[in-house]
Amino acid sequence: MSVIAFVGSTGAPGVTSTALALLLAWPLEPGRRLILAECDPDGGAVLAGALQGRMDSRYGLRNLAVASRKDQLVEAFWRQLVDISEDESSSRLLLPGITDPAQAAGLDPAWGSLAELFARIEDHDHDVLVDLGRRGAFGASAVLARRADVVVLVVRNTLRGVQSAQVRAEALRKELHGPGGTGADALAVMLVESGPYKPGEVEKVLQAPVLGAMPWRPQQASVLSDGVDGGSRFARSDLMRAARSVTGPLQQRVLLRRDRLAPRPQGPYGEEELARAR
Repeated sequence: MSVIAFVGSTGAPGVTSTALALLLAWPLEPGRRLILAECDPDGGAVLAGALQGRMDSRYGLRNLAVASRKDQLVEAFWRQLVDISEDESSSRLLLPGITDPAQAAGLDPAWGSLAELFARIEDHDHDVLVDLGRRGAFGASAVLARRADVVVLVVRNTLRGVQSAQVRAEALRKELHGPGGTGADALAVMLVESGPYKPGEVEKVLQAPVLGAMPWRPQQASVLSDGVDGGSRFARSDLMRAARSVTGPLQQRVLLRRDRLAPRPQGPYGEEELARAR
């Protein structure tokens, strides 16, 4: 029932690891599916990282460029997903990103169609997480951010992290408030806790709500970023506990925004008739 985009800024690593943690931790009712689409135009990290090169480039975003030109994007999209579910439910799916930034130009005509697809597939009990990296919320791929229910800026709570995020947050608000966007209040913040600044302090500087925080645990994060074997204890790690804790605030933010943006119920009279009735 939601499309949530994740973006980063200078000095804020962890966008892809955060998105992957949420893909694994997201609570799913029977029959629902969650898709993580790696749409960073600077290149994806999942194929060589979390998947450790076990999948070649026949899977992934780059293959949708040709499909889009042939008006076959919808059909091709489902063939590009990798099932990373831990059971046989096929409920957690991954769209690996491009392997070279040079491939991003070929996707320019496809971003709009992909955004439309993400908006529609929720009707089929799918939720979508979109990893836009540091640059994907701007330029041709910005439509993915403008169409998202919530755009989450991942910020390290260090001085450098917050200062660089301040510039990025202002640019994102302008992008989301512009044509085709759902409003600047789509912007929210996720902290990577490696510095001294508290959520309230970060909210004041960035003028956006902090929905949660992920701990700075490089060794645990390497399970997601580099495919390191985390063993059976990884599911109970600080990182994964934090990921499970932030799913609720993210879902609540989506519901609040959708309630605000929903059309007002129409009665038997239109606006002109109501005005005359007064």
